[in-house]
Amino acid sequence: MPDLHGLLADLAAEGDSLDALVAPLPAARWADPTPAEGWTIAHQIAHLAWTDGQAIDAATDADAFAHHLEEAVADPAGYVERGAREGAAGDPAALLARWRDARRGMVEALADVPPGTRLPWFGPPMSVPSMATARLMETWAHGEDVADALGVRREPSARLRHVAHIGVRTRDFAFRNRGLEPPAEEFRVELTGPDGETWTWGPDGAAQSVTGPALDFCHLVTQRRHRADLAVVATGADAGRWLDVAQAFAGPPGPGRTPATR
Repeated sequence: MPDLHGLLADLAAEGDSLDALVAPLPAARWADPTPAEGWTIAHQIAHLAWTDGQAIDAATDADAFAHHLEEAVADPAGYVERGAREGAAGDPAALLARWRDARRGMVEALADVPPGTRLPWFGPPMSVPSMATARLMETWAHGEDVADALGVRREPSARLRHVAHIGVRTRDFAFRNRGLEPPAEEFRVELTGPDGETWTWGPDGAAQSVTGPALDFCHLVTQRRHRADLAVVATGADAGRWLDVAQAFAGPPGPGRTPATR
């Protein structure tokens, strides 16, 4: 069982890492475009604040979250976009304060959930560790968009292991999300972490495998880089197909990014 205290500490630290990028920005820079089409830096932070707020309701107020879910079902394409657009329209300082409150409240709410509880979400219910991991993954991924917009590179940390883990765990979801039958056999995944440590999933000696730097794998499964620009290697036809459809986040298949080398 994951160490929830350590996981929540990592979730908070991932938010702090992105906060350190946006807090010094003058208000005008919040309107800078990011690689996500139509989204500025303000949209990225507004989306995180909005989604963290949804997570608080999922952990503390089932009726309120049920209402959110009804709205999402009624307008699956526009629901998330509206939350980002409305949040990005206000004052950047107020948005930053709202996001700080939301992420602090989310960590506190998740810490108070009774062990074994499964939380409702926009898909199958999730355990608290799964919810925390998903929120960390999304915070990191949107943070990469902000870093790209600012032309900076964030040093990868051991927190990438959480992102890689959810990327591996969502293998079958990624296939089904595109109307494809998932492979029956397990893959071996071996990734090199930022400190040189090898992270592994799946049976040793599996016929099909995925290997490469953990950072590249995380960019792939969050669809922040095109596969052609990454040093992630698949052995086996099904493993190769997985890398073409990999998606660690909920929702319809993402459009992905165009190759930087094109």
